[in-house]
Amino acid sequence: MRRVKSFFGGIHPDGAKSLTAGTPIQTLSAPDTLVVPLLQHAGLEAKPVVAKGDEVLKGQLLAEAGGAISAPVHSPVSGKVLAIEPRAHVSGHSVTAVVIENDHNETWVETKGHLDPVQLDAKAILDRIKEAGIVGMGGAGFPTALKLAPPRGLVIDYLIINGCECEPYLTADDRLMVEKAEDIVLGAQLMAKAVGARKILIAVEDNKPEATASLKAKAGNIEVVSLPTKYPAGGEKQLI
Repeated sequence: MRRVKSFFGGIHPDGAKSLTAGTPIQTLSAPDTLVVPLLQHAGLEAKPVVAKGDEVLKGQLLAEAGGAISAPVHSPVSGKVLAIEPRAHVSGHSVTAVVIENDHNETWVETKGHLDPVQLDAKAILDRIKEAGIVGMGGAGFPTALKLAPPRGLVIDYLIINGCECEPYLTADDRLMVEKAEDIVLGAQLMAKAVGARKILIAVEDNKPEATASLKAKAGNIEVVSLPTKYPAGGEKQLI
């Protein structure tokens, strides 16, 4: 495995990651009533396609993208739509939300199955990502399908997967890499196919040996690169 030199500057805060790094990912039980905001992404609110009184299935489309920069929203549970109304939002403003009474049956809508990076072309992959409503988790929630649509003619040499998670206390990405390495590798392969990247690199700080080992075991021809632990190694410019 290749190790690289660190960037200039940076700091070494107490990571305190041992508090949660060894704790497996857990799935919480869904509550009896769920409020699903139709703004969970950058851009415009999604437009509801269900109505009060409708029965919905888990994974069913609740609202379609409201514009070029927007994303569809799907139901997290099966149940009944109690209301579509303004609700408080993390932005500080009210946004439209779908209120669902959970029937606790966890009945899924029919799905299309897993994506295959070998069988699907770039457009098919982007279409599925857009339909799924996948957005970035960095804070802004920018639609992923737009991020993976570079200008026509632009050659992408490398796709860099950021597994640094350099912030103190945070270990969510670490646990994902430990427990879901195969899914991460598949996702990277799909993204590389979508943008036409020639090579995939996964960057991981050297304070995550279990995550690194898990990724290497599933990586195939993807290169896992070890970086010195230093904040902010996960910053876009510092990482590149």
